[in-house]
Amino acid sequence: MKKVFKFYLPGFIVLVIVILLFQPNPFLRNALIYTTADITDFEIFEKREIKSGNPQAWNISDQYNKYQLTPDDTSLLNEYKTVAYLVIKDTAIVFESYCDGYNEKAYSNSFSMAKSIVSLLIGIAIDEGKIVSVNDPVYKYIPEFNDENRKNITIKHLLTMSSGLEWNESYKNPFSVTTKAYYGNSLNKLVLDAKRIKTEGAFYEYSTPNPQLLSIIIKNVTKKTLSEYASEKLWIPLGAERPAFWSIDRENGDEKAFCCFNSNARDFARLGQLVLNKGKWNGSQIVSEQYLKESLTPARHLVDENNKPVDFYGYQWWIANYNDYTIYYARGILGQYIICIPEKNMVIVRLGHMRSKEKIGHHPSDLFEYIDLAFSLAGVTE
Repeated sequence: MKKVFKFYLPGFIVLVIVILLFQPNPFLRNALIYTTADITDFEIFEKREIKSGNPQAWNISDQYNKYQLTPDDTSLLNEYKTVAYLVIKDTAIVFESYCDGYNEKAYSNSFSMAKSIVSLLIGIAIDEGKIVSVNDPVYKYIPEFNDENRKNITIKHLLTMSSGLEWNESYKNPFSVTTKAYYGNSLNKLVLDAKRIKTEGAFYEYSTPNPQLLSIIIKNVTKKTLSEYASEKLWIPLGAERPAFWSIDRENGDEKAFCCFNSNARDFARLGQLVLNKGKWNGSQIVSEQYLKESLTPARHLVDENNKPVDFYGYQWWIANYNDYTIYYARGILGQYIICIPEKNMVIVRLGHMRSKEKIGHHPSDLFEYIDLAFSLAGVTE
């Protein structure tokens, strides 16, 4: 019996793989082929262009790249497979380093830094009167949410990750709904079908439906794709030097708003500088100072998984306190960071393949190492 089992087992495995590879929905097929998410995934997905306009080159500091990395600095960058590390102080590039074939023009997946971009676009839509308030119920803009289970969920609940919607936020399980969202071709249907299982506005729980639903709201109120709106309201006004690309779930489909905004370190940095400028760029108010202030205020009325007040997250932006500095940052799962340090007028962008598994509070420990390095090379005394 054991011999028969061993004889048929390889054939059975091959049959299962063949079935998965040829099934209509591509999410399992792609999950099997690509196995894990990567910063070059814009090459395997359909994508939509975020057009740039008249490029505005960054100022270059007279101290540009004069800092010599120490062996410890190099070890830090190599340990987590950094491909880009950029430091801007007082609106001028002080230092930039690239490796693994990357340069100032090379594209990288933002992963969840895209959530912070979506938050900015929500603020702009509010400024324009297309959305009345963050306190509006979601169903006002997404009719599917006008049911007994979800009618009390507001835009603010989505922004602060407190909608209470059911979701398995697993990136390693090939059968999880998050894998299906990443590799599948019906993303918006997935999140529109999500049911509320916890009280809205009470518990912080980081999950994919929240930013994706925000993107549906933007699409519904602007009558534009997320990429078109991002181009018009962010990428062109900020003088991005290169177009960006947002991965979509199928040809002519929907943007993966929870991830997958693809750009380069220099252009990502513009978003950080916009935050430092309190929403202004070259004298124009891109997003209101009031909305940014709300975005960067911790949602302390919520509690986390340890029943502690949420002092680390606002409207899709992370918030940290480090050596008496307040740090605002966007982050992605593989160590993508746009780090804003208002007290020093500094922006740090780090892109790469890995991040530290160690956490300090709710923050990956390597975040603080990149900040320390930036302080050293920019001559900042703590």
